[in-house]
Amino acid sequence: MQRPNAAQYAYGSAVVVLATAALLLLTGATGPLGIAAACLAGLLLGVLVAVTMPGGTRPVKSPAGSGTGAGNDAVRVPAAQVGAGADTRTGP
Repeated sequence: MQRPNAAQYAYGSAVVVLATAALLLLTGATGPLGIAAACLAGLLLGVLVAVTMPGGTRPVKSPAGSGTGAGNDAVRVPAAQVGAGADTRTGP
């Protein structure tokens, strides 16, 4: 299962809050059992909305050379460094 994206969190949270408020106002529940039932129903509706909402369809980025073009399959070898240090002398 994929991770939910930001839109799924936002829509699910909004549905939980709005559905719970609407259920409490419409039913007129004042007892603890009625309030708990309205909260549970709002939570279930929010989870249902978040789960059934389509997720993003962005392609997954691969770490290995996604920007290489065709025909660029040769292995690159670093060039030898040429310097004027003590290791490049040829004479005694």
